[in-house]
Amino acid sequence: MFAAAVLGSGAAQAQTTQSERTPKTVTLTANLTELNGSKASGTATATVRNQKIKHIEVHAFGLMPDAPHAQHIHYGNQAMQECPTIALDSNGDGRLNTVEGIPAYGPVVVSLTTTGDTSPASLLDVTRFPVSEGGSYHYSRDNLHITKVGGTGYPGPSGTGTAKEIADSIREGEGVVVIHGVDYNGNGEYDFSRGASELDPNLPAEATDPAACGILE
Repeated sequence: MFAAAVLGSGAAQAQTTQSERTPKTVTLTANLTELNGSKASGTATATVRNQKIKHIEVHAFGLMPDAPHAQHIHYGNQAMQECPTIALDSNGDGRLNTVEGIPAYGPVVVSLTTTGDTSPASLLDVTRFPVSEGGSYHYSRDNLHITKVGGTGYPGPSGTGTAKEIADSIREGEGVVVIHGVDYNGNGEYDFSRGASELDPNLPAEATDPAACGILE
């Protein structure tokens, strides 16, 4: 009986170990709501397996028409994992720029481009982001790799999070989808009426300010 008990325990442990090794697949959704008075809205759905986004869709509406809109998944280990409010407007100019929102949603961990690289290195490559036809777009892409990212607030050099740490956190409902691009003055183009972007002085702030946000849960 003792041997049977030991064997039974071993079998249970083996099952537990096997279960722990089973890749975890989770499908998450986000309800996208406006930021900066953009009147934008939408939804996002992402299926995450291991260190990869197997499939993601973003359906966005009410954006500046016929313009590219950068879109990303943000995450920070020390962020609030939520969408920002105007309370984070640290320079008091009456709007939220992308950096001001980082305490809420964290840095970019995945760039939701239409083709090619999806790492944070592509965060400003406006030629590879969706263009809103008549103010809306429907984005779909498969097999986006999650990579290690510095500045995500983990212990160690440069606060780098591993691909597994970031993927696990997104699966746990801590990733935030942010769409960028706000036509503040309503003239139908990104201009420098609100100054230059804090991310790249060659780009107008209108092109990079957040327009919509939602938590993947």
